[in-house]
Amino acid sequence: MVHNISLKTITFEKVMVLSYNYIIKNFFYIILFCSSFVFSQENKGYFSRRDTLIESGRKAFFDKNLTLLNTITLQVDSLYKESNDSILLAKFYHFKALQSKLTYTNDSAFYYYHLSKDVSKQLNDSLAVGRRLLSLAILQKEAKDFLGSEISLIEALQYLEPINSVIYLESVYNNLGIVSEELKQQNEALSYYNKALTYNKINRKNTGYLYIINNLGFFYQSKGQYKKAISLFKKGLSKDSIKEKYPIQYALLLENLAASNFLLGKKENVLKQYNEVLSIREGEKDFSQLSTTHINLADYYKNINQTNKALFHANEALKYAKQTQNNKRWLESLVKLSGLTTGEQSKQYLDEYIALSDSLFQNERTLKNQFAKIRYETGKKEKENTVLKTENEKKQAEIVYHKQQKTIGWLLFVLSFLLFGVSILFYFNRKRKLLYQAQLERIQAREHERKQIAKSLHDEVAGDLRLLHRKLEKSNLVDEAKRLDAVKENVRNLSHQLSSISFKKVSFRDQIINLVSDYYDLNFKIKVNGLQNHDWLAVDNSIKRLLYLSARESIQNCKKHAKASKVTINFSVHKKYVHLGIIDDGIGFDTTTSKKGIGLQNLQERIEELNGMLTINSEVGKGTQTSIQIPLNGWTNKNTFS
Repeated sequence: MVHNISLKTITFEKVMVLSYNYIIKNFFYIILFCSSFVFSQENKGYFSRRDTLIESGRKAFFDKNLTLLNTITLQVDSLYKESNDSILLAKFYHFKALQSKLTYTNDSAFYYYHLSKDVSKQLNDSLAVGRRLLSLAILQKEAKDFLGSEISLIEALQYLEPINSVIYLESVYNNLGIVSEELKQQNEALSYYNKALTYNKINRKNTGYLYIINNLGFFYQSKGQYKKAISLFKKGLSKDSIKEKYPIQYALLLENLAASNFLLGKKENVLKQYNEVLSIREGEKDFSQLSTTHINLADYYKNINQTNKALFHANEALKYAKQTQNNKRWLESLVKLSGLTTGEQSKQYLDEYIALSDSLFQNERTLKNQFAKIRYETGKKEKENTVLKTENEKKQAEIVYHKQQKTIGWLLFVLSFLLFGVSILFYFNRKRKLLYQAQLERIQAREHERKQIAKSLHDEVAGDLRLLHRKLEKSNLVDEAKRLDAVKENVRNLSHQLSSISFKKVSFRDQIINLVSDYYDLNFKIKVNGLQNHDWLAVDNSIKRLLYLSARESIQNCKKHAKASKVTINFSVHKKYVHLGIIDDGIGFDTTTSKKGIGLQNLQERIEELNGMLTINSEVGKGTQTSIQIPLNGWTNKNTFS
């Protein structure tokens, strides 16, 4: 079915005008959409590259792969210089801090953590700021700057609590408990540990839970409440498959359980538990905690008067303490060795202890001062960075603006080119349509002339011949009267052929039905398809007239020359053309030798006037297929006769 609306109202010209107006009206939005699409595609690849690089750096740190971490840090710095992405600058400082942690240079780590934190502040990245403050607090705690650590942890809460970062809030409160213990704030410490447990219930992270339970047990152990401490350590050890899943936390809890039992006087399984802890820590290469285990073993063997074994473990504790720069265990090891030896050797260990203690005290003071200096300098730089940030934002805005202008310029060029093409297409189609309309008007004029000639032949010439015919009959000129009557019939037939078909009073559909009825008989059957399926009012009268004449000429040829007994006529209207197909079962003819008759020649001329296409396929004894295609919008086609 052809949609009547498209044939009646939506002409090609209207479609072009609507398209043109739509493009002009939405020109800005088209540019905005195109530029946004270009930028989003570019950014998608960049973000993926950035995030992969950051995750690789974190993994390298946890794997303690310093070489890989150094390489990734350089790549982060290179990408930052390429993109000016401040997130990468913050990560560059973060990774520099992680490098310093792996090399035990805590003053450098503190410095870079501060720089990373300040960049994240400028980015309003609360999570990153809170995490860096937590790292700073842990460094301060290790340097015995407990007050500074407490300040950093409380500041971290100001960034993490508004975003409810459960996992890091748990860690902050756990560390606040440790620091409060060192500051002799026992009630506060207990409150912080319980707060950490509250967040752990939400977070459900087993490692965090085990650390908090261990710290609570150690809290009661330090108060001499060994039974309560033992119950907490056992509670942690009762976790499902803790030894296989969390060997480091298992060793920590087991060691503290053994120590609590030892302090309580229950020594049956203590040695076995210490040796198990020792085996796990050696297997995990947990060197920083091995010094603690050896000190506990030294205490155990000293208590049962096995001095040689106590000396061995005290020396091992000193070795691992020096290796990991665990100053607390270093001092404890020297005290143990001094107590386990005599004479000059004991005095030597004691002198080393005093010198180290003084040195550490001085270093701690120096480190605290360095931390304070770093905080002051980074605070000062933060103000300077605010100014630099504003300038950088202006530069970034200019870069983005110029990039957008360049992209928009290209888009404008492309769209202008498209508009130019549309305009040319519109012009040529408009011109073709006007030419086609003019051609239709000329055909109408010729049809009008034919009508006038037909009327004159019918009314005047045929009338005069009729009068003359009667006179000849009265004069007994019978032969002359018969010849004149034949001339009169020829004139009459000619007038009918020249007469123009009108569709005002009788519709095209009815005209075709009448035509078929005039020629139809039992020996000459005519079948029509598609006539009822279309709105013929939407088709120009010149085209309908041509279709009617083509059908009439074909029917006459089928009956007179082809000796056909059956004719099928197919009508169809498409988006751009009207098609008429006629098939007969006549005798056919050889298209390579046969010439067109005058009727067929006249038909082809009419078809050519409307830029149509005539195709005739026939073979002797196989009938004839005639195809006529008339364009609705004036496209020119090639006529064929085959």
